[in-house]
Amino acid sequence: MPKRKITLLFLVALLVFIIFNGISILTFSDKNELVRSDAAIVLGAAVWDKQLSPVLKERVDHSIWLYENGYVAKLIFTGGKGAEDSYAESEVAKNYAISKNVPSSDILIETKSDITEKNLFYAFEVAKEHNLTTFILVSDPLHMKRSSIIAEDLGMEVYSSPTPSSVYKTSKTKIPFFFRELFFLVGHLITYPFR
Repeated sequence: MPKRKITLLFLVALLVFIIFNGISILTFSDKNELVRSDAAIVLGAAVWDKQLSPVLKERVDHSIWLYENGYVAKLIFTGGKGAEDSYAESEVAKNYAISKNVPSSDILIETKSDITEKNLFYAFEVAKEHNLTTFILVSDPLHMKRSSIIAEDLGMEVYSSPTPSSVYKTSKTKIPFFFRELFFLVGHLITYPFR
């Protein structure tokens, strides 16, 4: 087979792969699996000193709803401290949840992560220390597909519960977020088998 034809077939296959995964991000984004689990894992987002960013607030509020309605017994907040921050994302999230009457004994945190993969890796380490084995993942809808795949690749039993509302509402905010997720999802799927 000519080299040019092989290259063309490869490019077509790659395009189909990318389109398929783009569609899967969109169709998975509203998948809400309200399955009773040991803990909710809340994926990190920015904090502004001692305040939750609007993105993180949506995630934490949804995890509190899951806790209050009996879907989870514990909350695991993720996210480390940026170079210019006084507190880790997870610490600010914990303080906020306590202010909303969640007992501190039901809140676990990890403070080392800075990206989704590490959020999940360190959250799983914390969970193992407390014999927690089933999880509801909480993040923005477009973030759920990649997060769930990474969690499953780590060996976690996870269910998806995206935030019912999101800061990413307009085309101006959703489109860049979607393409960012698509880029990182495709990258993960291609590189994971070689890790």
